[in-house]
Amino acid sequence: MSRTLSGTAPQTRLPAGSVDTHMHLYSPAYPQLTPGPLIPKDCPGLAEYQQLQRWVGLERVVIVQPNAYGDDNRCMLEAMAELGDNARGVVVVTPDTGIEELAYLHTQGARGARIMQLPGGAVGVDQVLEVNARIREFGWHCIVQFDGREMLDRAPLLKQIDNPYVIDHIGKYLGPVTTESAEFKALLELMDRGNCYVKIAACYESSHTGAPEYADTAALSRALIAHAPERILWGSNWPHVSQSVEGAPNDAELLDHVCSWMPSRRVLEQIFIHNPLALYDFK
Repeated sequence: MSRTLSGTAPQTRLPAGSVDTHMHLYSPAYPQLTPGPLIPKDCPGLAEYQQLQRWVGLERVVIVQPNAYGDDNRCMLEAMAELGDNARGVVVVTPDTGIEELAYLHTQGARGARIMQLPGGAVGVDQVLEVNARIREFGWHCIVQFDGREMLDRAPLLKQIDNPYVIDHIGKYLGPVTTESAEFKALLELMDRGNCYVKIAACYESSHTGAPEYADTAALSRALIAHAPERILWGSNWPHVSQSVEGAPNDAELLDHVCSWMPSRRVLEQIFIHNPLALYDFK
């Protein structure tokens, strides 16, 4: 069975130049380097993603290094070279990555470094300050993912970052929280510092109420959007490797659902256009 790449178009008409700030690419030319999640058997690549873009109305993309490839960024760099100025990348770098390598990655379109505390991640949160110190001179930022139930414990470290950074996947609360939970209020406090962005992506991964409404993660997302729309990003999380092919969400329907969380067209344009264009240095 193959992934759904076409069908009824979304009811939401995205503004021209809309950006998907979080998706992953795979190729059989590049081997798995970490224990998981595994490279999908159908190994969806750039051609399939471009079909998805045409279907839902996307034009620009930020490719995020998959956990499966560890610190081997070649697959995404290959795709970015083909896409040119319509693509940017979030790569894996370590505290030991050389300045020459970072400069090269910058010329190829890299604008961020991935920090992943969950299983399979190549660089953990304990290294975020060291990685950030290496990339900030290039105008990059870290995108950080961990179990949001640890937000109170992680916040003191994140408060030491004084340039932009992104917290991934609606905070990735792997246990039930509400907008009144201390762990969620801690995320709002980080946003109030002015340099913390939150990415509205993969609502299905941490939802405990489930499809089709994802009521719990939808409530968190609405609260984040209302709190600081100028620091919200959106990402498709395509090709949804945490789900089976059969169980993956329909991307057009999911896009419409996410857009229903936004109170106005102006806010939608801010999240899909203005915020990512500035943060990812699109021309």
